Amino acid sequence: MLGLRALVATTGQGLKQSLTDPKTRQVGAVLAFFLCLTFLVSVNFFDTQPRLSKNQVAPRDIWAPYAISFEDPVKTNEERERARAQVKKQYDVDPQVSVAIQNDISNLTAKIRAIQDDKDLQQQAKIERIKAIVPVALPADVLAGLASGTSQATAEMTKEVNSRIARLMDASEQGVSQDELPQARRDLISQLQEAGLSRPYELLARGLVNEFLRPNAFYNAELTREMQDAAAEKVQPVIVSIRKDEKIIGKGEIITEEHALKLEKLGLLKKEFPLKRLFGAAFLVAILMAVVGFYIHRHDKNFSRRFNNFYLLGIVVLTVLLIGKVLVAIKVSQWPEFGELMGYTIPLGAAGMLLAILLESNLAILVVAAMSLLTGAMTGGGFNFAVVGLVGGIAGVYSVSKLSQRTDLVRAGFYVGGISALVIFAIEMMLGDASWGLVITSSLVLGLANGLLCSVLANGALPFLESTFDISSAFKLLELANPGQPLLRRLLIEAPGTYHHSIIVGNLAEAAAEAVGGDSLLVRVGAYYHDVGKIRRPYFFIENQVGSENPHDKITPSLSTLIVTSHVKDGVEFAREHRLPQAVIDIIEQHHGTSLINFFYHKARKQDEKDLVKEEDYRYEGPKPQTREAAIVMLADAVEAAVRSLERPSPGQLEGLVRKLIKEKLADGQFDECDLNFRDLDIIGSAFTRVLGGIFHNRIEYPDPKEIERRRARSARRNQ
Repeated sequence: MLGLRALVATTGQGLKQSLTDPKTRQVGAVLAFFLCLTFLVSVNFFDTQPRLSKNQVAPRDIWAPYAISFEDPVKTNEERERARAQVKKQYDVDPQVSVAIQNDISNLTAKIRAIQDDKDLQQQAKIERIKAIVPVALPADVLAGLASGTSQATAEMTKEVNSRIARLMDASEQGVSQDELPQARRDLISQLQEAGLSRPYELLARGLVNEFLRPNAFYNAELTREMQDAAAEKVQPVIVSIRKDEKIIGKGEIITEEHALKLEKLGLLKKEFPLKRLFGAAFLVAILMAVVGFYIHRHDKNFSRRFNNFYLLGIVVLTVLLIGKVLVAIKVSQWPEFGELMGYTIPLGAAGMLLAILLESNLAILVVAAMSLLTGAMTGGGFNFAVVGLVGGIAGVYSVSKLSQRTDLVRAGFYVGGISALVIFAIEMMLGDASWGLVITSSLVLGLANGLLCSVLANGALPFLESTFDISSAFKLLELANPGQPLLRRLLIEAPGTYHHSIIVGNLAEAAAEAVGGDSLLVRVGAYYHDVGKIRRPYFFIENQVGSENPHDKITPSLSTLIVTSHVKDGVEFAREHRLPQAVIDIIEQHHGTSLINFFYHKARKQDEKDLVKEEDYRYEGPKPQTREAAIVMLADAVEAAVRSLERPSPGQLEGLVRKLIKEKLADGQFDECDLNFRDLDIIGSAFTRVLGGIFHNRIEYPDPKEIERRRARSARRNQ
């Protein structure tokens, strides 16, 4: 019993650990997304129309909701079977059979003739011999008549029988088949009765026909089947046309085979669970997920580590497709024509906007393309809805490429709506099923409705997704860059020197990020907030000190180092209190990396008589920059602080100082964990030099106004 309890406890603990394992949760999330997407695409959750079945009593009058034409397989098969039945059986005729029959008759009558010509035989002997060789039973008087007859009469009878057999079997190409043999015998015997033969010879001829006549036409099943198939193929399918609002069945009537076919084509007949469609949808979803996953693996190595991005991707895709499912299920009673076109309003543009803003534009385009295929599958193979969704989604991606405020999403929605309207117009004109008025009206109404819905969804979902998944979108960063933000306003008031230093660092970092293809907006915002921790002790930092008194002169280098390095930890705390995005917090935490505080380190070395000072005690805690954006802020911070100490630096001095600082950071290993290369560092140095050259350009030195007045007075006295 104790062993069983221990086993159960161990199993439960192992299950709990597996469920809390991050990889297990990730696999579960992918599987859940796959199942939800498969059921969403393949199963119709919103079909409220009553379903009927064969032999059921119709609960009400049922009218056709739309016009449809289809093939009636039952009637088509009936017509084809009728055509098959009209094809005659095909026979192969053997001409040797007729010859063989005539030879058999001739051989027998030759024997009879030989008996008749034999003078040595008595009458009774002839009768006995003829009876023995004739294969049919003949009366005694007939045998006596044949025995007393002449060979010439027998030969004439033979000729008459054979000629009629030859005419019967050789006159027609079809010959005589086994089925036709009884009738052929009757016809031939009837002809012989009219030939004027004497009774003995007539009965003999009749017996010979019955005995020797056999079929010479043999049934060819393969040829017959081929001709029947050819006749069936020539039959055109029976097409049934149902007009819109045509009555299919009345209330109280029993649903017959014909009714069931019409109801099935109209989608009103009960169907089994769409297992085949479910498997097909699962296969399609698996392929598309594999394609997107392969793209992510090849182009974004950090995506799997930031698994929240997958949750975001899944929520956006499922939400937009679910909204599309609801829209397709809408039936507009006043305008049924629009009800059939509601698939044009599926807002794939909203998915494109959100994914482009929150994740990445190329990934957004790929996902929109996959969603358009799923849209076509979800709407029953509606390629027109898939095309409009694809074009609208791509338009949504590119319409948010340059955003400065949230109202730009409204403009992006109008772009999506306009392009969707044009594509709807083109597709409806190509299909040619509607009038000009309906095409123009539906294009404008449905296209603009699509754009409006995309704008509303994007505007409504964006703040929620930003805060839930802690993503620093362009809108969020633009809001944080506003000087009216509480944290920036506090930095300006309590540490004005640090504030102005951060502004210049932002200018330097933004120029460098643009030059190397980094996120320039994130870099600028990160630079604005990178020293926000100095608010806690502003006067311990030289840019905020007014006057010549420096508080660090009164404390030990180790304490000064502790105070200086603490501004990183304080900045992270302030950032989390004000709910700044994690990307900005990372820049605050990494903008010094593990750099050495040279001034206090060397000062401590000078004061150290026992050689107890360790270099690692005078370094920042780190971590080192993990992204190129954090590394750029680190360099911009160091460059701005160093350049501020120069008086009237020349362009050469500025460039030399910049290159020196970059080499020092590189030699110190501060860029070991980010993706900056030597070419990027060279470009960053050039960008810094260009911006600093604009800040520290040569200025004209204007003379003092009092000096100008004194010069004028001296000049006037000389003139006098």
